[in-house]
Amino acid sequence: MAVAGTSPAVGRLSLERPSLTVLLAAPRGFCAGVERAIQIVERALDKHGPPVYVRHEIVHNRYVVEGLEARGAIFVDELSEIPDGVPVVFSAHGVPKSVPEEARSRNLFYVDATCPLVTKVHREAERLYRQGLQIILIGHAGHPEVVGTVGQLPSGAVELVETVDDVATLAVRSPDALAYITQTTLSVDDTADVIEALRRRFPSIVGPRSEDICYATTNRQDAVKAIAGHCDGMLVIGAPNSSNSQRLVEVAVKCGCREARLVQRAADIDWAWLAGVRQLGLTAGASAPEILVDEVLAACRDRFDVTVKEVPVTQESVIFKLPNCLAAG
Repeated sequence: MAVAGTSPAVGRLSLERPSLTVLLAAPRGFCAGVERAIQIVERALDKHGPPVYVRHEIVHNRYVVEGLEARGAIFVDELSEIPDGVPVVFSAHGVPKSVPEEARSRNLFYVDATCPLVTKVHREAERLYRQGLQIILIGHAGHPEVVGTVGQLPSGAVELVETVDDVATLAVRSPDALAYITQTTLSVDDTADVIEALRRRFPSIVGPRSEDICYATTNRQDAVKAIAGHCDGMLVIGAPNSSNSQRLVEVAVKCGCREARLVQRAADIDWAWLAGVRQLGLTAGASAPEILVDEVLAACRDRFDVTVKEVPVTQESVIFKLPNCLAAG
């Protein structure tokens, strides 16, 4: 039925929703290390009953953390906040050696949910240190993974650099006795620039046996690169304190997307901004569950005539085993 006072054609136009094409990056969302960490907390709750304490956010995502809190997990900053006689889980980002040492001194039952690929960096740092090399860590100051990696070695054994500019002012003990390692969630391209700067200044510097930036970080950045140049805007679902999610925002802009924004979930979307977007890129950081992607798509469908086109760049099949103490059976 036409709106009163208008022609039928005008009435139909007024009810039409604007079209929006969503280019959905793949892979996106949970990586194997995040899935393992969440399962560890869930299995600990099933086995021991609540409460199970978790030192720091198990992964950087409030939706995940709140879901585990509802089941009886209690998140704390330090072991001193945990009473005796209860289980504790260490987060996926890794912890300094002093943390399990403190747990053992108090006879706390603990489970280490550190991502195996972060543990790989820890062991690499120890190996290089035993060879008498000073360690240069490429990473973001204050990030839990960096704190945990630095804490694998004695004080002063690791120097942190974040940018190419930091390399120019880096003071080292011996230019011929250096090695570098990296945080696992960095920008692949930015890290390559820092490594190149290190090699120019210190030609004999030793690198890790294999790439430290994890497969999931690399794959999610490649997926964003594949769609960025075709998008008017991009939404990255992830937490503000999630390094890998923040890097996806940066990669999108560097690879041709006019503007990219980080949102934790659909409620955070600025719909006024999105009104000017016709080709929207959508992805999720490695600690964001797929249910939040579905939520954003549903919210878009409430306002737009949405066409979704998934753009896969690779398939992921990595699975990490649970610790024996929590394994099924």
